[in-house]
Amino acid sequence: MAEGEYVPVPHDHEAFLEHARKRKGFSEAYDGLEDEYALVRELLAARAQAGLTQEEVATSMGTTKSAVSRLEGAGQHSPSVSTLKRYAEAVGCEVEIRLVPARRRTGEIRRRLAMGERLRVERVHGGRGETK
Repeated sequence: MAEGEYVPVPHDHEAFLEHARKRKGFSEAYDGLEDEYALVRELLAARAQAGLTQEEVATSMGTTKSAVSRLEGAGQHSPSVSTLKRYAEAVGCEVEIRLVPARRRTGEIRRRLAMGERLRVERVHGGRGETK
């Protein structure tokens, strides 16, 4: 292996979760950040697939390695769509954003809309809007 060559560190996320969920309070905290962790897994997988270091991604994005590190850290902040697009381009990907029906609330929302009720999103928590 050439000096400085990027070699991804293997990580068995399911085994990690199985072990970590045994700790008091972990499941509640982790589940509260489910969307953030899903995004981080996507980012890390894309960078690993591209075989790039954080430094290489940062150079391509026109930012710093520490900024890429923060982007890849769950729960630290929510990146803008433009930042995600720049990251995706740097690792040879595209960003795809979709809104999908919430599994448990779809029936209630349809019923209320059928009754002519106008819904408004009052707040967003964890990527899921709560309707009133």
